[in-house]
Amino acid sequence: MSRTFTRRRTAAAIVTAAVLLPLAACGGNDDSKDDSKKDTGAKSSATGTPKADLTVLAASSLTDVFATAKKTYEKEHPGTKITYSFAGSQELATQVKQGAPADALVTADTKTMDGLKSDVGTPKIIAKNRLVIATGKGNPDKVENLKDLSDSKLKVVLAAPEVPVGRYSKQVLDAQKIKVKPVSQEVNVRAVLSKVELGEADAGIVYKTDAATAPGKVQAVDIPDAQNAVASYPAATLKTSKHSAAAAAFVAWLSTPEAQKILQGAGFQKP
Repeated sequence: MSRTFTRRRTAAAIVTAAVLLPLAACGGNDDSKDDSKKDTGAKSSATGTPKADLTVLAASSLTDVFATAKKTYEKEHPGTKITYSFAGSQELATQVKQGAPADALVTADTKTMDGLKSDVGTPKIIAKNRLVIATGKGNPDKVENLKDLSDSKLKVVLAAPEVPVGRYSKQVLDAQKIKVKPVSQEVNVRAVLSKVELGEADAGIVYKTDAATAPGKVQAVDIPDAQNAVASYPAATLKTSKHSAAAAAFVAWLSTPEAQKILQGAGFQKP
């Protein structure tokens, strides 16, 4: 009886082992799969681009188009989040010099970027722009050209000379020997546009792309190419960035066909 019992117990143990071994093997495979799915958080699984929360300092005239670019970039680069800080390029330069925590910089002129050589990586032009005269809806004062801005009856607003668009404005006016006495000098191009939109000024000089953001509120009067100025927009990483690889990836993306389509769709010119 004891021998029979022993034989039965041995047989049961063998069957049990035969059942448990495959299950153990399956369990081991599941653990292995789980490990392979673990994300270190270093790179986006979709693109291989390093994940990061990026802060980008950008010229005010890029406000609308960069909002579109942000949606596209974040969708294509899961795990990356972009936060912008928009201001006049001269203000951005001051922020960089003061050590503001940021990862990339895009200005509306090369002069400002050149003044930050020790703070930025190698810049690359991502877009260009031109000036227009912004007037009130329907152009009630019949402004047709730069010379009309010298009319003392007109309230003209310009950007301050240290602001890129203000410097470009002075450049084109001086070239045509036109003297304009602005009622105010603003800290960035959006402030100039706002003055015209609100009726606080009859006209102002802004970028073509800025006037395009206020359809039905302002009217753009073209300035002939021979009298105009070309604004170049360089982009670069900041040397103090804590996410240098991710910042470099974003700056490089701004020159891709997809990003260029967004920029040119907003009225910016090819680099």
